[in-house]
Amino acid sequence: MTLVRRPPYLLFLNGPLSLAPGLRPIDPDTWLAPDTEAHVLEEKRLLMRTRRPDVLALDLAERELAPVAELVLGGQAPAAGRWLSVLEAAAATVSDDICVLMRDADGVWRLRAASLCAPTFWRLSEKIGEPLSGLHHPVPGANPGMVGRIHRMFDALRPGQVLERFNWTVQPGPDRFTPDQAPFKAKAAELPEEGALEALWFRVERQTIRKTQSGAMIFTIRVAIDPLRAALPDAAHAEAFRVAWDGIDPGLADYKGWPHYQRLVRAALAEAGISG
Repeated sequence: MTLVRRPPYLLFLNGPLSLAPGLRPIDPDTWLAPDTEAHVLEEKRLLMRTRRPDVLALDLAERELAPVAELVLGGQAPAAGRWLSVLEAAAATVSDDICVLMRDADGVWRLRAASLCAPTFWRLSEKIGEPLSGLHHPVPGANPGMVGRIHRMFDALRPGQVLERFNWTVQPGPDRFTPDQAPFKAKAAELPEEGALEALWFRVERQTIRKTQSGAMIFTIRVAIDPLRAALPDAAHAEAFRVAWDGIDPGLADYKGWPHYQRLVRAALAEAGISG
Protein backbone atom coordinates (compact mmCIF):
# COMPACT_ATOMS: atom_id res chain seq x y z
CA MET A 1 0.00 0.00 0.00
CA THR A 2 1.36 3.40 -1.01
CA LEU A 3 1.70 5.83 1.86
CA VAL A 4 0.08 9.21 1.23
CA ARG A 5 1.60 12.18 3.01
CA ARG A 6 -0.28 14.92 4.80
CA PRO A 7 -0.19 17.93 2.44
CA PRO A 8 2.23 20.55 3.78
CA TYR A 9 -0.04 23.54 3.14
CA LEU A 10 -3.75 23.29 3.99
CA LEU A 11 -4.62 26.87 3.06
CA PHE A 12 -8.38 26.38 3.02
CA LEU A 13 -8.27 26.12 6.82
CA ASN A 14 -7.67 29.89 6.77
CA GLY A 15 -10.92 30.60 4.91
CA PRO A 16 -11.64 31.74 1.35
CA LEU A 17 -8.95 33.11 -0.93
CA SER A 18 -8.71 36.89 -1.10
CA LEU A 19 -8.09 39.33 -3.93
CA ALA A 20 -5.51 41.10 -1.72
CA PRO A 21 -1.79 40.28 -2.27
CA GLY A 22 -1.59 38.77 1.24
CA LEU A 23 2.20 39.02 1.47
CA ARG A 24 3.67 38.59 4.95
CA PRO A 25 7.27 38.66 6.24
CA ILE A 26 8.97 35.38 7.12
CA ASP A 27 12.31 34.36 8.62
CA PRO A 28 14.90 34.43 5.80
CA ASP A 29 16.23 31.11 7.09
CA THR A 30 12.95 29.49 6.03
CA TRP A 31 12.98 31.05 2.53
CA LEU A 32 13.75 27.86 0.60
CA ALA A 33 14.23 25.37 3.43
CA PRO A 34 12.96 22.93 4.29
CA ASP A 35 12.03 22.07 0.71
CA THR A 36 8.75 20.21 1.14
CA GLU A 37 8.80 19.17 -2.54
CA ALA A 38 12.38 17.92 -2.80
CA HIS A 39 10.97 14.60 -4.04
CA VAL A 40 10.21 16.18 -7.43
CA LEU A 41 13.76 17.40 -8.08
CA GLU A 42 14.74 14.61 -10.48
CA GLU A 43 11.53 15.16 -12.46
CA LYS A 44 12.23 18.89 -12.53
CA ARG A 45 15.83 18.46 -13.70
CA LEU A 46 14.71 16.13 -16.47
CA LEU A 47 12.23 18.76 -17.67
CA MET A 48 14.95 21.42 -17.53
CA ARG A 49 17.14 19.29 -19.80
CA THR A 50 14.53 18.00 -22.25
CA ARG A 51 12.28 21.06 -22.59
CA ARG A 52 14.71 23.89 -22.03
CA PRO A 53 13.07 26.34 -24.48
CA ASP A 54 9.72 25.87 -22.71
CA VAL A 55 10.93 26.34 -19.13
CA LEU A 56 13.77 28.86 -19.40
CA ALA A 57 13.93 32.52 -20.39
CA LEU A 58 17.07 34.63 -20.06
CA ASP A 59 17.07 38.34 -20.78
CA LEU A 60 19.86 39.14 -18.32
CA ALA A 61 23.62 38.64 -18.42
CA GLU A 62 25.26 35.96 -16.30
CA ARG A 63 26.86 38.63 -14.11
CA GLU A 64 23.39 40.05 -13.38
CA LEU A 65 22.08 36.60 -12.46
CA ALA A 66 25.06 35.63 -10.30
CA PRO A 67 23.73 37.35 -7.13
CA VAL A 68 20.41 35.55 -7.62
CA ALA A 69 22.13 32.18 -7.92
CA GLU A 70 24.30 32.92 -4.89
CA LEU A 71 21.25 33.58 -2.71
CA VAL A 72 19.36 30.54 -3.96
CA LEU A 73 22.34 28.26 -3.48
CA GLY A 74 23.01 29.64 0.01
CA GLY A 75 26.47 28.16 0.10
CA GLN A 76 25.45 24.87 -1.55
CA ALA A 77 27.28 23.49 -4.55
CA PRO A 78 25.34 23.67 -7.83
CA ALA A 79 23.23 20.63 -8.68
CA ALA A 80 24.95 17.78 -10.42
CA GLY A 81 24.83 17.98 -14.19
CA ARG A 82 25.94 20.37 -16.85
CA TRP A 83 23.90 23.56 -16.83
CA LEU A 84 24.37 26.33 -19.36
CA SER A 85 23.54 29.23 -17.04
CA VAL A 86 23.97 30.13 -13.39
CA LEU A 87 20.19 30.48 -13.06
CA GLU A 88 19.66 26.87 -14.16
CA ALA A 89 22.44 25.65 -11.88
CA ALA A 90 20.73 27.31 -8.92
CA ALA A 91 17.17 26.38 -9.92
CA ALA A 92 18.17 22.71 -10.22
CA THR A 93 18.92 22.57 -6.46
CA VAL A 94 15.40 23.49 -5.28
CA SER A 95 11.88 22.48 -6.24
CA ASP A 96 10.88 26.15 -6.41
CA ASP A 97 10.68 27.91 -9.75
CA ILE A 98 12.88 31.00 -9.88
CA CYS A 99 11.77 34.20 -11.61
CA VAL A 100 13.85 37.38 -11.70
CA LEU A 101 12.42 40.88 -12.06
CA MET A 102 14.44 44.06 -12.60
CA ARG A 103 13.51 47.74 -12.66
CA ASP A 104 13.88 49.31 -16.09
CA ALA A 105 15.03 52.86 -16.84
CA ASP A 106 11.54 54.14 -16.04
CA GLY A 107 11.45 52.38 -12.66
CA VAL A 108 9.01 49.71 -13.86
CA TRP A 109 9.52 46.15 -12.58
CA ARG A 110 9.72 43.66 -15.46
CA LEU A 111 10.19 39.90 -15.68
CA ARG A 112 13.67 39.47 -17.13
CA ALA A 113 14.61 35.84 -16.48
CA ALA A 114 13.03 32.65 -15.18
CA SER A 115 13.34 28.92 -14.73
CA LEU A 116 9.69 27.86 -14.68
CA CYS A 117 8.91 24.14 -14.53
CA ALA A 118 5.53 24.19 -12.78
CA PRO A 119 3.54 27.08 -14.26
CA THR A 120 -0.05 27.35 -13.10
CA PHE A 121 -1.71 28.16 -16.40
CA TRP A 122 0.69 30.72 -17.91
CA ARG A 123 3.42 30.58 -20.50
CA LEU A 124 6.86 31.99 -19.85
CA SER A 125 7.31 32.91 -23.51
CA GLU A 126 4.26 35.20 -23.27
CA LYS A 127 5.30 36.88 -20.01
CA ILE A 128 9.04 37.48 -20.32
CA GLY A 129 9.72 41.21 -20.50
CA GLU A 130 6.25 42.09 -19.22
CA PRO A 131 5.75 44.64 -16.43
CA LEU A 132 3.82 43.80 -13.26
CA SER A 133 0.63 45.05 -14.90
CA GLY A 134 1.10 42.50 -17.69
CA LEU A 135 1.94 39.68 -15.31
CA HIS A 136 -1.28 40.20 -13.34
CA HIS A 137 -3.72 40.72 -16.22
CA PRO A 138 -6.56 39.73 -16.15
CA VAL A 139 -6.78 38.79 -12.45
CA PRO A 140 -9.93 40.32 -10.92
CA GLY A 141 -8.91 43.10 -8.60
CA ALA A 142 -5.51 43.55 -10.27
CA ASN A 143 -6.50 47.03 -11.36
CA PRO A 144 -3.96 49.87 -11.66
CA GLY A 145 -4.37 50.54 -7.94
CA MET A 146 -3.55 46.95 -6.99
CA VAL A 147 -0.58 46.80 -9.34
CA GLY A 148 0.65 50.10 -7.94
CA ARG A 149 0.43 48.72 -4.42
CA ILE A 150 2.49 45.68 -5.36
CA HIS A 151 4.97 47.91 -7.18
CA ARG A 152 5.46 49.99 -4.04
CA MET A 153 5.99 46.83 -2.00
CA PHE A 154 8.69 45.76 -4.47
CA ASP A 155 10.34 49.17 -4.22
CA ALA A 156 10.25 49.19 -0.41
CA LEU A 157 11.52 45.63 0.13
CA ARG A 158 15.05 45.63 1.55
CA PRO A 159 17.72 43.00 0.90
CA GLY A 160 17.50 40.40 3.63
CA GLN A 161 13.72 40.63 3.93
CA VAL A 162 11.48 37.86 2.56
CA LEU A 163 7.74 38.10 1.93
CA GLU A 164 5.51 35.07 1.43
CA ARG A 165 2.01 34.38 0.14
CA PHE A 166 -0.02 31.34 -0.92
CA ASN A 167 -2.53 30.41 -3.59
CA TRP A 168 -4.42 27.16 -4.20
CA THR A 169 -6.79 25.37 -6.52
CA VAL A 170 -7.90 21.87 -7.51
CA GLN A 171 -7.11 19.97 -10.68
CA PRO A 172 -8.11 16.58 -12.18
CA GLY A 173 -4.67 15.01 -12.11
CA PRO A 174 -1.18 15.36 -10.59
CA ASP A 175 0.49 17.18 -13.51
CA ARG A 176 2.97 19.89 -12.50
CA PHE A 177 3.94 21.42 -15.86
CA THR A 178 0.62 23.03 -16.77
CA PRO A 179 1.02 26.14 -18.94
CA ASP A 180 -2.54 25.73 -20.23
CA GLN A 181 -5.67 25.00 -18.19
CA ALA A 182 -7.72 23.84 -21.17
CA PRO A 183 -6.73 20.14 -20.86
CA PHE A 184 -7.82 20.13 -17.21
CA LYS A 185 -11.16 21.72 -18.06
CA ALA A 186 -11.78 19.14 -20.78
CA LYS A 187 -10.80 16.27 -18.49
CA ALA A 188 -13.05 17.58 -15.70
CA ALA A 189 -16.00 17.61 -18.08
CA GLU A 190 -15.43 13.94 -18.94
CA LEU A 191 -14.83 12.53 -15.46
CA PRO A 192 -17.76 10.85 -13.69
CA GLU A 193 -18.86 12.12 -10.30
CA GLU A 194 -18.30 8.71 -8.79
CA GLY A 195 -14.75 8.60 -7.48
CA ALA A 196 -14.32 12.39 -7.62
CA LEU A 197 -12.50 12.44 -4.30
CA GLU A 198 -9.82 10.21 -5.84
CA ALA A 199 -9.76 12.03 -9.18
CA LEU A 200 -9.16 15.56 -7.85
CA TRP A 201 -5.82 16.87 -6.66
CA PHE A 202 -5.04 19.81 -4.38
CA ARG A 203 -2.53 22.26 -5.90
CA VAL A 204 -0.84 24.91 -3.76
CA GLU A 205 1.54 27.67 -4.78
CA ARG A 206 3.88 29.05 -2.14
CA GLN A 207 5.21 32.32 -3.52
CA THR A 208 7.98 34.48 -2.08
CA ILE A 209 9.81 37.65 -3.03
CA ARG A 210 13.35 38.57 -1.99
CA LYS A 211 15.66 41.32 -3.23
CA THR A 212 19.38 40.90 -3.88
CA GLN A 213 21.94 43.51 -2.84
CA SER A 214 22.24 44.36 -6.55
CA GLY A 215 18.53 45.23 -6.72
CA ALA A 216 17.16 42.20 -8.57
CA MET A 217 13.85 40.84 -7.27
CA ILE A 218 13.65 37.06 -6.88
CA PHE A 219 10.14 35.68 -7.16
CA THR A 220 9.95 32.02 -6.20
CA ILE A 221 7.05 29.63 -6.75
CA ARG A 222 6.91 26.27 -4.97
CA VAL A 223 4.11 24.01 -6.19
CA ALA A 224 2.80 21.26 -3.91
CA ILE A 225 0.35 18.75 -5.40
CA ASP A 226 -1.40 16.14 -3.29
CA PRO A 227 -4.52 13.97 -3.63
CA LEU A 228 -7.56 15.92 -2.46
CA ARG A 229 -8.46 12.95 -0.28
CA ALA A 230 -5.22 13.50 1.67
CA ALA A 231 -6.21 17.13 2.29
CA LEU A 232 -9.63 16.09 3.61
CA PRO A 233 -8.87 13.40 6.21
CA ASP A 234 -11.97 14.09 8.30
CA ALA A 235 -15.28 15.94 8.34
CA ALA A 236 -13.78 19.07 9.90
CA HIS A 237 -11.29 19.48 7.07
CA ALA A 238 -13.95 18.73 4.46
CA GLU A 239 -16.28 21.35 5.94
CA ALA A 240 -13.47 23.93 6.07
CA PHE A 241 -12.76 23.19 2.41
CA ARG A 242 -16.42 23.66 1.52
CA VAL A 243 -16.55 27.01 3.33
CA ALA A 244 -13.41 28.22 1.56
CA TRP A 245 -14.61 26.96 -1.83
CA ASP A 246 -18.05 28.50 -1.53
CA GLY A 247 -16.83 31.74 0.02
CA ILE A 248 -14.46 32.84 -2.73
CA ASP A 249 -15.24 36.02 -4.67
CA PRO A 250 -17.21 34.93 -7.80
CA GLY A 251 -14.93 36.89 -10.11
CA LEU A 252 -11.84 35.22 -8.68
CA ALA A 253 -13.53 31.82 -8.93
CA ASP A 254 -14.24 32.45 -12.63
CA TYR A 255 -10.64 33.57 -13.21
CA LYS A 256 -9.33 30.38 -11.60
CA GLY A 257 -11.65 28.21 -13.67
CA TRP A 258 -13.46 26.82 -10.63
CA PRO A 259 -16.90 26.57 -12.29
CA HIS A 260 -15.41 23.80 -14.47
CA TYR A 261 -14.61 21.76 -11.35
CA GLN A 262 -17.74 22.58 -9.36
CA ARG A 263 -19.55 19.35 -10.23
CA LEU A 264 -16.60 17.20 -9.20
CA VAL A 265 -15.91 19.19 -6.04
CA ARG A 266 -19.53 18.75 -4.90
CA ALA A 267 -19.27 15.02 -5.56
CA ALA A 268 -15.93 14.81 -3.71
CA LEU A 269 -17.38 16.64 -0.70
CA ALA A 270 -20.36 14.29 -0.70
CA GLU A 271 -17.94 11.35 -0.63
CA ALA A 272 -16.25 13.04 2.33
CA GLY A 273 -19.58 13.29 4.11
CA ILE A 274 -20.34 16.95 3.42
CA SER A 275 -23.48 17.99 1.55
CA GLY A 276 -24.57 21.35 0.19
